[in-house]
Amino acid sequence: MIIGVPREIKNNEFRVGMTPGGVREFVAHGHSVLVEKAAGEGSSFTDDEYKAAGAELVDVADEVFARADMIVKVKEPQAVEIERLRPGQILYTYLHLAPDLAQTQGLIKSGAVCIAYETVELPNRSLPLLAPMSEVAGRMAAQVGAAYLQKPFGGRGVLMGGVPGTYPAKVVVLGGGVVGTNAAYVAMGMGADVTIMDVNLDRLRYLDEIWGNRIRTVFSSKHNIEEAVYAADLVIGAVLLPGAKTPYLVTKDMLPKMKRGSVVVDVSVDQGGCIETTHPTTHADPTYFVDGVLHYGVANMPGAVPNTSTLALTNATLRYGLAIADKGWKQAVIDDAALAQGVNVLDGKITYKPVADAHGMNYTPLDRLM
Repeated sequence: MIIGVPREIKNNEFRVGMTPGGVREFVAHGHSVLVEKAAGEGSSFTDDEYKAAGAELVDVADEVFARADMIVKVKEPQAVEIERLRPGQILYTYLHLAPDLAQTQGLIKSGAVCIAYETVELPNRSLPLLAPMSEVAGRMAAQVGAAYLQKPFGGRGVLMGGVPGTYPAKVVVLGGGVVGTNAAYVAMGMGADVTIMDVNLDRLRYLDEIWGNRIRTVFSSKHNIEEAVYAADLVIGAVLLPGAKTPYLVTKDMLPKMKRGSVVVDVSVDQGGCIETTHPTTHADPTYFVDGVLHYGVANMPGAVPNTSTLALTNATLRYGLAIADKGWKQAVIDDAALAQGVNVLDGKITYKPVADAHGMNYTPLDRLM
């Protein structure tokens, strides 16, 4: 199989879909890998490293898309990339289709086999290809929140850990999954007063067992959310419904009651966000104010630390990518139910129900198209 790795073109996206080490693995399995020149530079991987690993360097993305049987990316395809896809071609990347009607329609029209990292799901309901970036984004959320709490950046002027004789920042984390746990871990390490909220009592018990009284675990009811958010200096949105649009936990009418200069970092924004007033932003223009509350809604947070992020992501995606290339996508998803969950669009039809439901479109079970 011919594997294509184009350079990412989303605003301030510096990650790359495959490392030179990954190229070496695909080549060892008998596949050819096309890498667009400079695709890895943002992640500190040089063209010479890719060439030494066995890749063929290609001047332009058009050639990568035209020749490859499978495109391996990081972020969802941009409009110009969707136009390059063809029927039967495999697209293996993050998609986040539930809040993105235009992309969904474009992929349906393309006829490509669209496999989303974020919906590959193991029997225990964990998301092995989303988890690495959730870990990065969660840890970054606390760092970013700490920075924007500083007055020159628009925040209240609160130090996360405070100093003797002062109060530390009050941090509320909405969601106790991978993102929320990592956000709480870093915020706690910075000395903040951390509350983590979730509807899953078993998860809260687990967090209480590992951290004890170093954090507060609170059930995520509307009343409890309001009380916590109104008192918070920093709110981190870390809610996820796999493949589906995120519900709003912080609504617009709550903002006037929040502290002026408080900060919200909505890591859920690429699935629609769990804070109603959040919309996607970029690293070039990351923040805006609503009712005196500073909002950070960068949809590709891990892109700011691309070397770490690319290594963490490709450690997880490589085994599934090799299975697709070695067996063909059909046999690969037959053999692996987790990978089958990743197929979101096939033959012009939506094969992942939460995406179809989000857009009010028809859902076609994958097995009907196999």
